[in-house]
Amino acid sequence: MNESKPNIERLSVIIGGYVQGVGFRYFVLNRAAEIGVTGWVRNRMSGQVEVIAEGKREQLEKLLGQLRVGPRSAQVENIEANWGQATGEFHSFNVRMDG
Repeated sequence: MNESKPNIERLSVIIGGYVQGVGFRYFVLNRAAEIGVTGWVRNRMSGQVEVIAEGKREQLEKLLGQLRVGPRSAQVENIEANWGQATGEFHSFNVRMDG
């Protein structure tokens, strides 16, 4: 399904710290829209924020840089990023409420 976009990658990120209740998901939503990647962001029951994004490597690296900082009200303490092959399943970037 991804043959037409061979340079598209997938980035999976778990962000820990003071990252819930501070507008982090909407910060990610806005940054993803600016950068032009697809995927989703959600709060996890553990208190972390999870991001799945697909796009070109340089776009995803830019997003990852933004995730390391977060919105002003957040305090990112740790981040776990994993790179993989894109599935092409996303058409936009959304906030998921199923965390």
